[in-house]
Amino acid sequence: MPLEDDKAIRTVLKSARTIAVVGASDKPWRDSNSIVSFLIQHGYTVFPVNPNHSEILGLPCYPDLRAIPKLIDIVDVFRTPEAVPAIVEEAIAVKAKGIWLQLGVIHQDAARKAESHGLQVVMNHCIAVDHRRLFLQ
Repeated sequence: MPLEDDKAIRTVLKSARTIAVVGASDKPWRDSNSIVSFLIQHGYTVFPVNPNHSEILGLPCYPDLRAIPKLIDIVDVFRTPEAVPAIVEEAIAVKAKGIWLQLGVIHQDAARKAESHGLQVVMNHCIAVDHRRLFLQ
């Protein structure tokens, strides 16, 4: 079951240092762009992932999770639910610790697969909203 309780989500956010944002955008009005900025401002090392860009917010942008040169704590997904199974496969392959599916991104089968491989899963939550709610009150 994806993590739902505040204590578990707080633990995931507190223990994470590296976050890959899959579907990151270079457009400032897109949520995925503002989330990259938010995560940087809150001390995370962020790896934007989008094969259509070489750089986002001054950071190198990677075509996929395998291209990232460090271990990933959280894979934050800004893609359609149909894209999630392939992202989960990649996250498993790179030994990521967790998958975070943003608001509206729900894929039960992929979540079960991630969990069966030891990844923590948060689904249908905004990482910035939860971070603000749990740490900035």
